[in-house]
Amino acid sequence: MKNYRPLSPSSRTIMTPGPVEAEPRVLRAMSYPVLGQFDPEFTQLMNESMEMLREVFCTANEWAFPVDGTSRSGLEAVLVSLIVPGDVVLVPIFGRFGLLLVEIAERCGAEVITLQQEWGSVFDPEVIIQSIHRHKPSLVAVVHGETSTGQMQPLGEVGTACRELDILLVTDAVATLGGTPVETDEWKLDAVIGGTQKCLSIPSGLAPITYNDRVERRLKQRRSVEKGLQNSEAESSHLRINSNYLDLSQLQDYWGPSRLNHHTEATSMQYGLHEGLQVILEEGLQARFARHKLNEEALVAGLQAMGLQLYGDKTSKLPVVTCVQIPSSVNGEFTRQMLLNHFGVEIAGSFGPLQGKIWRIGTMGYSCRKTNILQVLMALEAVLIHQGMKLPAGEGVQAALHRYTREDSIIQQAMR
Repeated sequence: MKNYRPLSPSSRTIMTPGPVEAEPRVLRAMSYPVLGQFDPEFTQLMNESMEMLREVFCTANEWAFPVDGTSRSGLEAVLVSLIVPGDVVLVPIFGRFGLLLVEIAERCGAEVITLQQEWGSVFDPEVIIQSIHRHKPSLVAVVHGETSTGQMQPLGEVGTACRELDILLVTDAVATLGGTPVETDEWKLDAVIGGTQKCLSIPSGLAPITYNDRVERRLKQRRSVEKGLQNSEAESSHLRINSNYLDLSQLQDYWGPSRLNHHTEATSMQYGLHEGLQVILEEGLQARFARHKLNEEALVAGLQAMGLQLYGDKTSKLPVVTCVQIPSSVNGEFTRQMLLNHFGVEIAGSFGPLQGKIWRIGTMGYSCRKTNILQVLMALEAVLIHQGMKLPAGEGVQAALHRYTREDSIIQQAMR
């Protein structure tokens, strides 16, 4: 047998828009002994995870549970379970992941109508609302935080408009859940999809979702049709949910009180989810959002003090991803390679029309901490100077430190 090297992954400072560094408590929890999926201890853990997910999603929905698979599995589960072939689906696109929603919806047989916004900005909600009134889709699918462009779409007014017209609003909150507010009930979001590998700081492998009774009624309708209780065989076949693994109506049976067998649960991932959610709630959502905002502000202050230009509309900036224009005098990919090889720091490039034009720096979850911010600024400055850029030495780190010390001063004054 061939001799393979012992597994020993390198330690990295991961500052991408996902995946991010996992919480140490999560990694420890994932090493615990495996329980059977119907063991009472494990079903209690599942129930507790659902309770905690409701808090993180800011919802009173009955249904809040993870779909096994990466965040895309959650997107597909919701869309394949809701879209009937021929349904009109509206997708506002302001980055790469809007295009993903289009592809999934088309694969579900939808007639997809798109709105296009220049990358680097978001839609005025009224533009989306006008399109909703004009096309009257059965479903609107929209990205909340677009990591490809570092932009965040306001959703409250859109949710209200959809509710008034009895249109379902499906939201991709993969990048935002756990890092910035996602107000499921207040914004009238019908189904929301997250991902473990970003602000939740859990390894990739689960897609937490939540949905309300409006969605559940649609699922029940499709299930009754599939069973032939109301319609002909041909119509039943047309309305069947064309997935077994990602059928939300079956997953409800698995996560609900009946615990009907559907698939073999990813036990260790469920341990990680349970522990990660506990970490989030112990920190407190508002404190967690404030931490993400503080570190974002320190990073931005440092980058701007170095003379680097941010990309995108500042008024709609995604708090957990900062996009930086690559200076014309440096090689963007070479810079990333040097950061990784010499400093153990990983940042991301981008996609499509932005490939080679911007870097994307994530400040998410466990990766979103002061030491990481200072390290990425120091390393980036060194690499850019190595490539011949004239930078004000140390100004980036000093600007970030100034933001941190100002925050420390505010806290000390509040404690007096």
